[in-house]
Amino acid sequence: MTTRASALYRGRMRHTRLEPFHHHFEYRIYYGLFDIDELETLDRDLRLFSVGRFNLFGFDIAKHGPADGTPLRPWVDQVLSSAGVDADGGRVLLLAFPRVLGSVFDPISIWYCYGSGGDLRAILHEVRNTFGDRHTYVVPVEAEGLRHRFAKAMHVSPFNDLDQTYHFTVTEPGERLAFAIEQTDSSGTVFFRAGVSLTRLPFTDRELLMLFFTHPLLTVKVVGGIYWQALRLWLKGAKFHHRPEPPASSISVVDGWNNPR
Repeated sequence: MTTRASALYRGRMRHTRLEPFHHHFEYRIYYGLFDIDELETLDRDLRLFSVGRFNLFGFDIAKHGPADGTPLRPWVDQVLSSAGVDADGGRVLLLAFPRVLGSVFDPISIWYCYGSGGDLRAILHEVRNTFGDRHTYVVPVEAEGLRHRFAKAMHVSPFNDLDQTYHFTVTEPGERLAFAIEQTDSSGTVFFRAGVSLTRLPFTDRELLMLFFTHPLLTVKVVGGIYWQALRLWLKGAKFHHRPEPPASSISVVDGWNNPR
């Protein structure tokens, strides 16, 4: 049996708004955990998964990293080097939604960047909004570990302003994987919580086919869910914030507890 670092993860995602009113929803979801050095192998070995080509499932390199279709490894190495992190050519795992029938939208992807000895050196949080903007927060693990917080740099939800702080808790990929996000406003009040809890599955054609039928049209569900929940918030009277211009740089390096640069 082929042993891969890449895997599938199935579980649940939940969002809870606490202020100025309570709003909660929960969905079943699944992710791919992609070893970026195994993409060609996955493309070759699996019938239902392709890289850069149409298939039932796939991965689009142009949706991540430099977002221009060029290889991901040089981009990761350059970003880590700029942040003062020596990954020493270690494994890079990307937790992201797979493309389904040629379509994907990833509100957040998490990169786990390891050293050559297998120690986790950095985490990258790659955040997108529905306006086409993208921002990557680079967190050196030796500075903050698996619990970290940093100022919000890019507009995401039209019902949240920019003067906020993210609080992340993540676990490393194993038989289970989880991450949680809290957002606090300028006064330090927690007004939003989100969490994902996942269980590992082998990255095989059989599991992909099972996920396709048990969790149909993942991309439609993700995008449709965003707009449906936005409508519900608007009907409840949530304050609307117009999209500001995105920051000049699409990358923030978190070099302290509260200090992205």
